[in-house]
Amino acid sequence: MATVRLTNVRPWGGAAADVVMADDRIVDVVPAGSAASDGETTIDGGGRLALPGLLNVHAHVDKSWWGRPWVPAGGAPGTAGRIAHERAERDALGIPSVESTTAVLGEFVRHGTTGVRTHVDVDLGVGLRGIEVVRAAAAALGDAVQVDVVAFPQDGVMRRPGVLDLLDQAAAAGATHVGGIDPASIDRDPVRQLDGLFDIAERHGVGIDIHLHDGGELGAFQLELIAERTLRAGMHGRVTVSHGFALGELSPARQAEVLDVLAEAGIGWATAAPVRSAPLPWREMRERGMPIGLGTDGIRDLWSPFGDGDLLRVALGFARLHALRTDPDLLDVVRLATSHAGGYLGRAAHDLSPGARADVVLLDAENVQDALVRCPPRALVVAGGRLVQRDGEVLV
Repeated sequence: MATVRLTNVRPWGGAAADVVMADDRIVDVVPAGSAASDGETTIDGGGRLALPGLLNVHAHVDKSWWGRPWVPAGGAPGTAGRIAHERAERDALGIPSVESTTAVLGEFVRHGTTGVRTHVDVDLGVGLRGIEVVRAAAAALGDAVQVDVVAFPQDGVMRRPGVLDLLDQAAAAGATHVGGIDPASIDRDPVRQLDGLFDIAERHGVGIDIHLHDGGELGAFQLELIAERTLRAGMHGRVTVSHGFALGELSPARQAEVLDVLAEAGIGWATAAPVRSAPLPWREMRERGMPIGLGTDGIRDLWSPFGDGDLLRVALGFARLHALRTDPDLLDVVRLATSHAGGYLGRAAHDLSPGARADVVLLDAENVQDALVRCPPRALVVAGGRLVQRDGEVLV
């Protein structure tokens, strides 16, 4: 095994240590300056703060026009308007493209992201081509970032005959999850959409990740349906709700009622913490054992011109949205973007500890809280035991 020693780093801002890696795993974390074994390759960490690789649990890397001339935002407001605008304009912009998708994944690597769950459009216009594009882009970067694919029916499932078959084909071809979107307001038939998605998931042994934009009681009704269907299918811990804006809009009593149902089903949560959304009851979710992960959502696409691929900035947005100020809370937010998110990428452990995948990010920061509020450049990134970024230059 090729052994690499990352010397003189401060894991989570603690005492100086060396992180010893063999192939793609961390095998030991020892005090800095400990005797090295023969044949080890050493990389000087310069006393920097060390974090586990950032894990982006909700992205849309196939949609981006990154690296192309600026595209003005357009389309009618709301989910339906943006879907229609994207469908009308994407072909003329060459979306999806390997070049733009590779560029976005490269920005993830630059900012220290070593794993991403990305939703990839599957519809009657693009078929499964978006999944092929994403896989080609990941390969172009030497798989420096782990990419898990959600086959995503952005334009609806039941209202577009043939999409369910495409989702079935995507699951058979290796997508880790099948997606859904607003079963009530997009398909206007939540039971049929959920039955179709769960049937595919059960037959192919994949997970489910459902976009839910609907607010208030309409959203809460669908959350309860998703939880009930999850329990019936025996898929505890394998279903994620993305966005789920309704949860933050409910009264405290109703919120607690819905949370209990979601926690019983082991529903996970993915959020990009958008600025005008209602804060989530994230502490209550964590207390009930519900996984919460952070994602960049779309980056410079036909939905929004915003985004730079830095998940640490999303974590900062989460902290601001929830009015967090104390050191323990700020530390917890960074853990949401790193060690707490391992399960979304199928990792039993994701931390700076023996047995975990060798994903390490170094930053010039005093401590974790300083890193969060300043979001400094990532000085060095190791992914799967390989040096993939140094001083802002992507090396793969």
